[in-house]
Order: sequence, then C-alpha cells, then structure tokens
Amino acid sequence: MSKIQMKTPLVEMDGDEMTRILWQQIKDELILPFVDLKTEYYDLGLPERERTKDAVTMEAALANKKYGVAVKCATITPNKQRVEEYNLSEMWKSPNGTIRAVLDGTVFRAPILIDSVKPAVRNWKKPITIARHAYGDVYKASEFRIEGEGKAELVFTDKAGKEHRQTIYDFECPGVLQGQYNKDTSIRAFAHSCFKYAIDTKQSLWFSTKDTISKQYDQTFKLIFEEIYNECYKETFEQMGIEYFYTLIDDAVARVIRSEGGFIWACKNYDGDVMSDMVSTAFGSLAMMTSVLVSPDGNYEYEAAHGTVTRHYYRYLKGEVTSTNPMATIFAWTGALRKRGELDELPELVAFADKLEKACIDTLNDGIMTKDLAGLVEEGTKVTSVNSVEFLKAIRAHMSCEC
Repeated sequence: MSKIQMKTPLVEMDGDEMTRILWQQIKDELILPFVDLKTEYYDLGLPERERTKDAVTMEAALANKKYGVAVKCATITPNKQRVEEYNLSEMWKSPNGTIRAVLDGTVFRAPILIDSVKPAVRNWKKPITIARHAYGDVYKASEFRIEGEGKAELVFTDKAGKEHRQTIYDFECPGVLQGQYNKDTSIRAFAHSCFKYAIDTKQSLWFSTKDTISKQYDQTFKLIFEEIYNECYKETFEQMGIEYFYTLIDDAVARVIRSEGGFIWACKNYDGDVMSDMVSTAFGSLAMMTSVLVSPDGNYEYEAAHGTVTRHYYRYLKGEVTSTNPMATIFAWTGALRKRGELDELPELVAFADKLEKACIDTLNDGIMTKDLAGLVEEGTKVTSVNSVEFLKAIRAHMSCEC
C-alpha cells in the first residue's frame, strides 16, 4: 500500500522519560507504516535543553509559528530534585510555558470517552472541555526568597518615567515574594478564542475567576470577556440557543460537579491547569485527555496533557515491561495530522487521523486496554489487560482492518 504524502512538515517536539519511549513506538507502529511523515524535529528532552541552555525550546516555538502545526511530547519541568538528578546548570522553566508565551493562545482540553468507563461524577453524561488561557500568570512570574525583614513593593514605571508604587508587605521575618502579569491583548485573544470555539462546537461557555478578591487582576478578565461577548457574540449565542455564563471559580466548581457536562469551562492559566486534571481524572484517566493550543493567528500545537510517567520510565530502564497508556499521545499525533491535512487540503491525511482514532476507541471498546483503564471499567465488562507494546499492536491490527 502506498503511503500518504504530506505537503508541509509538522513541527515535532520530542520529550522526556516514558512518554519519549512511547513517542517513538507510536511513530513506528501506527504512523510511519501509513504516512510518509514530514517533520521539523526538535528535541525538548531535558539533556538537550541543558546543552542548548534552553534555546531549543524557543526555536521549536518559533518553528510552530512558521509552519502552523506542531505536535509535542510530554516534557519535564525541573524542580530542585530534577536539577540534581540531571546535573542541570539551572532550574529551566516549563517548555509549555515558553511555547504558550510565544504563541499566546488558548489550550482546549477534553476527555476521550469510551463506553466501558463511566465518570466518577455519576451525573456527568457529556464531555466537559476546559479552555485554559495559556499566557502569563504564575507561569511567567518573577519570584525570589526573602531572607529577612524589609519592605516589598510593587513598582510600575510608565513610559514618561513616572513611578507608581504600592506596598505589598512589610516583612518582619523570612518569606517569599512573587510578581505576575497579564496583558489586555492576550486576555482579549483568549476571550475571542473561547467564544469562537463555543460557536464552532455548539456548546455553552462558562467562565470563572475570583474577581471578588482580585479586584484588578481577575476583574480585568471578567470585564473583557463581558465586553467582547456583548459586542461580538451575544446575538449569535442567542440565535444558536447556547449560553455565556460567568461565576466565581469556587461556585463554578460546585456547579460543574452538579452538572451533566456538555459545555466549555474557560479558566485562567493556573486554574485551567488544575481543573483539566480534575476533569480528566474524574472522566477516567489523565492519559485519556486531548489537548490543543490554538493561537489567535491560527497556529496549533497538539500535546499530551499528562506528565512524563517517571515511575514507569525507571521500571523501563530496569528492563521491566510497563503498561503505560499512550492514548493522549496518539491523539496528539492524530490531532496534528488532521489539522495539517485540513490546512494543506489533503483529505486522505484527515481520513487517516479519523481512522487511527477510531481504531484506538474500537480497541478499548473490545476490552483491550492498559492497566490504568482496566481497573476503571464497569463491572461485568470483559477486559484484557495488556502492556504498552501489546496495546499499540492491537490498535495496529484494528488500523489494518480499517485501511
């Protein structure tokens, strides 16, 4: 069978640990036999980020802007332990944070549902999509440790040289200090992305912050969303019978738990990070979550929403066989290939992505799955628990039938 030919490369961002191993296995088993894969490759594994002093991350982000579509493996954001483990010269920042700052987009995350795994929240009937603002906040914050007494101030010097000062706290003991920021332009792009995505998917949009406490920072988000909705989208929403709804983040959590799902929940950067993990876990597994970063100028970055599965990687290094769930990583590839096919007008590439996703779901619905899902299926469901390689081969068998 002749392979599907691509016109434009994908930007391929390799990653760390067990997900890096799965990354290559997925390519070898499920993609390369069917697609003449063209990628511009960047190694975002921690050793290469150290070697390049993290320049490779910026290069990958700029390549994403050049080619329009990227697919990214999970990567390590080092803490103190990782600095020692990998002998790093410094605690490099999150690659995702760097890429998101360059693209200034919104991350949309939705669970991958199968019949045999029911949500932990019993009244959830439909997927809940998290729309996460992907710029600024704590991910681009400046911070340092305070070792003794002193006054901490927030200072802004405008273009004319005038200083604006506000005391944060008079420290009487050691502590920590952090300053974070955001931009109206980025918040506006976030709002437009959320409203457009809601219209495209015909879903209501919920948005939540804590403007009662953060009376400038969070309130800016609330007011910008309100303004853009009223000026640009209210009429369309009403005609379509969908709703825009704002509430406080704590109230939103309660409402989400009581809901049936089937809506988009827009969150600020950190809130979206936490809530997407909560939603994906409640629907089944962190490895059963799609994730795509959409920028205002039409660039896309698809990724697995989970971490690098360190525990399984250490077992792999000992020669042990692992049962690591590759679904989110596979769906990162299918999302990127589908979008590349759409942009390049290659219907056969779009169809391939659809067939691969269907083969994944069919495999799971046949009861063939990794251990993380095997323990979650409904009672009475026949399950065959397999390791990662066996799971990929089962998907390949379904794929061959499809093709």
